[in-house]
Amino acid sequence: MVKVLLALTSANPVFYPDGKRTGVFVVEALHPYKVYKLKGYDVQFASETGTFGYDEHSTGEDFLNGEDRVIFEDPNSDYNLDLKKIKKASDLNPKDYDIFFASAGHGSLIDYPKAKHLQNIAAATYDKGGVASAVCHGPAIFENLIDPKTNEPLIKGKRITGFTDVGEEILGVVDIMKKDHLLTIKEVAEKEGATYVEPEGPWADFTVSDGNIVTGVNPQSAVSTAEATIAALGA
Repeated sequence: MVKVLLALTSANPVFYPDGKRTGVFVVEALHPYKVYKLKGYDVQFASETGTFGYDEHSTGEDFLNGEDRVIFEDPNSDYNLDLKKIKKASDLNPKDYDIFFASAGHGSLIDYPKAKHLQNIAAATYDKGGVASAVCHGPAIFENLIDPKTNEPLIKGKRITGFTDVGEEILGVVDIMKKDHLLTIKEVAEKEGATYVEPEGPWADFTVSDGNIVTGVNPQSAVSTAEATIAALGA
């Protein structure tokens, strides 16, 4: 059976100008989960600390409605039952997985670049011929991620995408990110020797596959990014 490691950010601080917390962006975890479960894949949730909290904006009606909200609010949904089994990344065998998928939320920018155990799983998955993937702010996982096989950045020479600089401006968080020394995904790509691919607009459904590295731009791209990982694994 195909095994998926669905990574979550552990960071859950007050972040936004309106005083709301960042954290896991619900649909960026829920939508990939649904795609993989529909394929009959085994999905394991993990974060660096084994804990998580939700991005408060992501639980509003704008982003969470219909069937998604029903699943989210049902404590006995498969999604919530599997979330209760979340593991600390260091407690897992990095070589167990076929797909590594980094879900997001701005919290990812805070902990992913230093999340050595999640990064170990991403590198091990990639090195055994699996897929390393991320959506929205999730490609922050690639910052400081050195592939032990090559001793080079895992995404060096690769094409990636992720949440846009324009999107950060629209959300009014550029100054907050600068104050906290958080790189945008475009800056992560540049730092690690990758090419950042810009979508037509910050809210377009857009993914980029470069071999077994798969990335998507925003919450609207969570489904297509997960589907692209399945295609890459089968290629």
